[in-house]
Amino acid sequence: EGRLLYSVGDPYHVTYWRSSAKPIQALPVVESGAAEAYGFIAAHLALFCASHSGEEFHTRAVTEILKAADLDATLLNCGVHMPYHADTARQMNKQGQEATAVHCNCSGKHSGMLALAKHRGFDLGQYTQADHPLQQLVLDYIADLACYPREKIILGIDGCGVPVHGLPLYNMSLAYARLAQPRDLAPARAQACNTITSAMLAHPEMVGGTDRFCTELMRNTGGKLVGKAGAAGVYSVGLLDRGIGISVKCEDGAGRGRDPAVMEVLAQMDILSARELSALEKFHKPQNKNHRQDVCGQVLPALKLEKR
Repeated sequence: EGRLLYSVGDPYHVTYWRSSAKPIQALPVVESGAAEAYGFIAAHLALFCASHSGEEFHTRAVTEILKAADLDATLLNCGVHMPYHADTARQMNKQGQEATAVHCNCSGKHSGMLALAKHRGFDLGQYTQADHPLQQLVLDYIADLACYPREKIILGIDGCGVPVHGLPLYNMSLAYARLAQPRDLAPARAQACNTITSAMLAHPEMVGGTDRFCTELMRNTGGKLVGKAGAAGVYSVGLLDRGIGISVKCEDGAGRGRDPAVMEVLAQMDILSARELSALEKFHKPQNKNHRQDVCGQVLPALKLEKR
């Protein structure tokens, strides 16, 4: 409903949403009919929202998406890096296997964008450009869900080459509240929101990967929330049972405090049970270990929410 409930720091601070925007960016793939036309399953929809670890099940799903839409992996313009998943990267190095764009953590989002572009008859070669009709469509969805003027959204270039959107933390939170409970949206858009959040909850492993915070947060909280990390200390959460959105930005851009801050916000709002807090303790108060794996310290969240 747009009512600010709690804050710490400046809730109207403008920053780039980074990959926390991915569930919103995935909505037009569903609402346009592209997902149905190409037979995408829930695991594919979850991957459209992902910053995945490049594990075998991730890269296999990207390949399935491209094949279903009759697209070639060479069209992916997300860049190339080795998998985040250390064991997968080690195995690839051992076998002399080079990374491709499919291994990029954003390849799920890009495969969805390409499928949408093909379904709508857009040019496939320039789909990452800000003036491309695909990215203009995505901008419409960002503005709509966030209830923020389209012309005020600041555009930059994200790590994977597509436009990144700058707007206040308040509006990021509002977008996730509306994503979580889309009762005030048009029926087709509301259905797309429900489809995306259901896919994320059904396949949290696709959104992140083995031992990743996004995956474990959704896996251990009984379907009450969806969460998505962004680079530079950004995170957004939608509480499905309460219609509340939460967004965090670590001012220094470092990720070390991000997950503990998110966990502390959820704890102070009494969102998580004792069992859930225990299961997620390593993300809430992670241990610092030296090169011998001795515990030599701990990261502790120091924030205190102010009720508005």
